[in-house]
Amino acid sequence: MRGATQTKWLVAATAIALAATACSTSSKSTDKAASGGGTIAVQLGEPQHGLIPQNTAESEGAEVLGALFAGLIEYDTKTNEPKLRVAESIESPDSKLWTIKLKDGYTFHNGEKVTAQSFVDAWNWGANQDNAAEGLPFFAKIEGSEDLSPGKDKKPTTDKLKGLTVVDDKTFTVALSAPFSQFKTMLGYNAFYPLPKAFFQDKKTFEEAPIGNGPFQMDGKWEHNQQIKIKRYDNFPASDGKAKLQGVTFKIYDKLETAYNDLRADNIQATDKLPISAMGTVKGEFGDRYIYKPESGVGYIGFPIATNPATYGKPEVRKAISMAIDREAITKTIFSGTRVPADDFVNPLIPGYRKGAMGDAAKYDPTKAKALWDSVGGVPNNTIELGYNADGGHKEWIEAVANQLKKNLGVEVTTKPFEKFGKILDALGAKQYSGGFRMAWSMDYPSIENYERPIFSKVAIENGSNYGGYVNEKFEALLDQADQAKNPEEGLKLYQQADDVLIEDLPYIPVYTYMSSAAYSKKIKNFDTDAQGRMNLDEVELAG
Repeated sequence: MRGATQTKWLVAATAIALAATACSTSSKSTDKAASGGGTIAVQLGEPQHGLIPQNTAESEGAEVLGALFAGLIEYDTKTNEPKLRVAESIESPDSKLWTIKLKDGYTFHNGEKVTAQSFVDAWNWGANQDNAAEGLPFFAKIEGSEDLSPGKDKKPTTDKLKGLTVVDDKTFTVALSAPFSQFKTMLGYNAFYPLPKAFFQDKKTFEEAPIGNGPFQMDGKWEHNQQIKIKRYDNFPASDGKAKLQGVTFKIYDKLETAYNDLRADNIQATDKLPISAMGTVKGEFGDRYIYKPESGVGYIGFPIATNPATYGKPEVRKAISMAIDREAITKTIFSGTRVPADDFVNPLIPGYRKGAMGDAAKYDPTKAKALWDSVGGVPNNTIELGYNADGGHKEWIEAVANQLKKNLGVEVTTKPFEKFGKILDALGAKQYSGGFRMAWSMDYPSIENYERPIFSKVAIENGSNYGGYVNEKFEALLDQADQAKNPEEGLKLYQQADDVLIEDLPYIPVYTYMSSAAYSKKIKNFDTDAQGRMNLDEVELAG
């Protein structure tokens, strides 16, 4: 996606969501509502832009959309395996032609029935390059996608994907241009959510108050930099589990410390991101209401290879920087153990991860780093810059990296804060920023492929999250071969070979993987987060 890749770009340093504007709420947020369930307030960061599922690639917008929509599948919170949700069945004899049947009972929040056409219309819109949706690359495997997305300076010749066919209200088929064994696994990602007719009639209104088909519906409009309120949708199917709370207010913060202090005062009841300053004491204060477990995120230092090849174009320069970073010191000292040093481009939760895959590139060795740096002449003017978003608690670790690079490579390093995560994404997407940059990725779906194509493929440069502009034809060929593998085992080996190409080239430097750092108040129970860092708001209840 242009504008988390696709998927989910992570904003906060200390959790898998973003952070946004400081704003306190009253503890009355947990008052019992007349219709039962009560209401709570939780932390959120300001989403990057309008709340359209096919155009949301960052964690904050996805958090809200995950409460407002129900997808064809969802992911098991313990195993990450895909489970049917709105879909009754998703079947294919050859991984190329897929038949999707829907369950009865799902409606949009305006009463419109969710049908096969609701999905087909949404996917056609997302796949059309004229709409510049960040989820566009997810539709690239569907037959006819090249007609809707012919590339820069070309116009679509149709507004419908050839591979999508509505059979009846409850059934549609998807013909892919080539077999893709991971297709079913993809379908829990928000780009594949359905859309109501109201979206196509008034997109601007929809962006501020989406009409979904999930357990919660909007309660008013998005109040930018302040809050987003949602309430239980009482017509949601009981078989899927109606929300237990009457309502939730997403309070938007731009300082994690402010949000944490509000949590401690019970002005909000949950947060899935914590400030670095809290890491040493949060366990003692919150006890078993502090959640600490692996999440699917990987934190990187990225490089604008295409925009600034003179500085960052040499793999040796990037490898020297990687070896000059003391990952152990950063994860233990800065993050108090709530991060783990990265040693692969793939998160350890994902099938296909290989411990130590990066080899020397991920090992702290200042002597070898300096020798490699000097062997290629370093960088022009002996100066580099590292950009980061200031709303996510990244200042400390980026400055620590800067100091390590100064000491170990003898290079001058400056740091550049961007006010909000969306600002740095916009600047990178428009190729207006030429420094190194902090970035992080959380899975859209539990597949090794999701850590490769959305971030590093050619298609993701203009219509995805390849903010560095990296291109490697060997990598592209291996992805294509893996997609069309005869079985998952063969495909996994080929995706790992593509991972090896990334390790050799280091278009980004994996620095750490995420651990969930969330906490909640005594006033609620059953709170948890999933591997994507999203809160299970439909299962939360008041404790009293």
